[in-house]
Amino acid sequence: MSTLPKEKLAAAATIARGLAIDAVHASQSGHLGLPLGCAEIGAVLYGYALKHDPNHPEWLDRDRFVLSAGHGSMFLYAWLHLSGYKEMTLEEVKRFRQLDSKTPGHPELTHAPSGVETTTGPLGQGVANAVGMAVSEKMAAARFNTKEHAIFDHHIVCLAGDGCMQEGVALEAMEFAGHQRLDNFILIYDSNAVTLDAMAGATQSLDAAKRFEALGYDVETIDGHDMDLFLTAFERAKKAGSGKPQLIIAKTLIGKGIPEVAGTQKAHGEGGAKFADEARKNLGLPAEHFYVSPEVRSYFAEHGKSLDAQYEAWKKKFDAWKAANPKLAEELATSAAFTHTLPSDTSKKTPDIAALFAAIPEFPADTKIATRKAGQDVLQPLAAKNPLLVGGSADLYGSTLNYIGDLKAGDDDFKPGHRGGRNIRFGIREHAMCSMMNGIAAHGIFRPSGATFLVFADYCRPALRLAALSHLAPIYIFTHDSVAVGEDGPTHEPVETIPGLRVIPNFDVVRPADPEETAGAYVAALEHTSGPTLLALTRQVVPLLTEIPVKTRREGVLKGGYVAKKETGPLELILLSAGSELQHAMKAAETLGAGTRVVSMPCFSRFDRQPAAYREEVLPKSCRRRISIEATVPSTWAKYVGLDGVSIGIDRFGLSAPGATVMKTLGITAEHVIEAARALPKA
Repeated sequence: MSTLPKEKLAAAATIARGLAIDAVHASQSGHLGLPLGCAEIGAVLYGYALKHDPNHPEWLDRDRFVLSAGHGSMFLYAWLHLSGYKEMTLEEVKRFRQLDSKTPGHPELTHAPSGVETTTGPLGQGVANAVGMAVSEKMAAARFNTKEHAIFDHHIVCLAGDGCMQEGVALEAMEFAGHQRLDNFILIYDSNAVTLDAMAGATQSLDAAKRFEALGYDVETIDGHDMDLFLTAFERAKKAGSGKPQLIIAKTLIGKGIPEVAGTQKAHGEGGAKFADEARKNLGLPAEHFYVSPEVRSYFAEHGKSLDAQYEAWKKKFDAWKAANPKLAEELATSAAFTHTLPSDTSKKTPDIAALFAAIPEFPADTKIATRKAGQDVLQPLAAKNPLLVGGSADLYGSTLNYIGDLKAGDDDFKPGHRGGRNIRFGIREHAMCSMMNGIAAHGIFRPSGATFLVFADYCRPALRLAALSHLAPIYIFTHDSVAVGEDGPTHEPVETIPGLRVIPNFDVVRPADPEETAGAYVAALEHTSGPTLLALTRQVVPLLTEIPVKTRREGVLKGGYVAKKETGPLELILLSAGSELQHAMKAAETLGAGTRVVSMPCFSRFDRQPAAYREEVLPKSCRRRISIEATVPSTWAKYVGLDGVSIGIDRFGLSAPGATVMKTLGITAEHVIEAARALPKA
């Protein structure tokens, strides 16, 4: 066991407690329990055992620390400040939970990127993110390490509490980690026997150690306030080499340092803040608030030098690896860590969209396939051009058709003994799949994609929302996108799902109409790197819309909306549609005459980002007679059809019958469009 400078680390733990007390007291809100109860754990991690470097926060081989119990954010902010992360100044600590601070109520990736590895707060999400990071680290090591130079050899450390353990998403991810034998994943369970409303015994009675042993973990239970014991457990976990993920159950006293609330549910939130002055006095802190002693400053400055030395040693190894492996180095330079740069003309510094489109063969004119099948055909050449694009499916590869490579051979799976595989079998764990995808994206090497049926987006929604909030860029390939699913019935027929996803800020929903629009949708997803993209693809066969030029369809998707059929006379009517229903608008236009324009709107958010002049060109304000048709709840079309327009959609759940029958019964037909157009008042 290493020898700890316990006296100095104990002083640091006291200072961290003081910072948390002062920050919560000043903001009159926040959560004191975890920052106080886990102070010794933080001291050992940030003051001794964690591999990181505040002067080089971009270090690819740093350990990732994830605070899954994100309500205890002052734990993270205090230790990042003491460690010397430049963005986490004392002024930012003082501005805890204030407008535009780098210390929001829960850690946010976009607010304080240095040291904050992912956005946490919704309980259990951080655990799943951390498992995703562990997957990414294993993939990176398999892809880039050589016999001479192991440039990836780090751990993912996650601190979680009872709330995280009770959330289903955490169990999904923890079970996945055990099955995948992710021995680079270290989970620290802050077991303080308290939840927010009551003592934990009111809602749980399981044996955590036995539970995790059954999941395939190495488990050790310690006193979380004994720094020697914690360090021994942590170093053992790092060196275990058992092929098992590691769990440290740390028994702690919530709110330690404020006797009036310690050990009770009152310590969970800001209940102890009113005892701040007495607590600070009992901790031996001076009257000065937000106090950091010179001794603690000096200790972390010296420790920082040793962290710098670790980084410099790795950098020499990395430079030698780079010189010896130029092709691998070039591939790594296209990674998420380098802002998801696509293969591009470096002189222009822009993604080479034309090259991506050129890699996708045009579909033969007689093609009649579902857009999920078109997606399968499009994905393969794009994956060949983007080797750091990885994929997964929630036990549905045979239906979602997003396997990279040969599904029948199954020789490119990510699994023990084959960590270089590009396809992850997540199992029937949709929520954890999307949360793990966030972790893979946040880890910074690979671009993740994952698939399930669109209706199960409701199982994934918290993770989808967090991806958008965090400006992460996973790609969701969600199929079976409408009531045309048919015989499976209303439980599997999304009607409100697409509109519900469209309203998430910074979230692109792309619903292509045919195989060529599907090509555009995949390229659009790869192009968009500041937020997530969801591709909504059909189960049913759709016609190839050959009356629209291939270039128009593909590039039109990139703009979110485009003129699919231009009027041949004075403009009198605009028909709008998205996805498989565009065919009905095109057919209706043939009957409705020369003054009818058809606009394809595969992605509302992309269209809304276009310049006003382009949007006016596509949807001129002068034409108020507008009709939309889509097999969804129609409300999100209102901003395009206006008060004078009509939206044809489905304001009810679906039916169990053949898909074409369901569509016709629910009025999703060209005939319905024609009828609605003739009923519209003339301009």
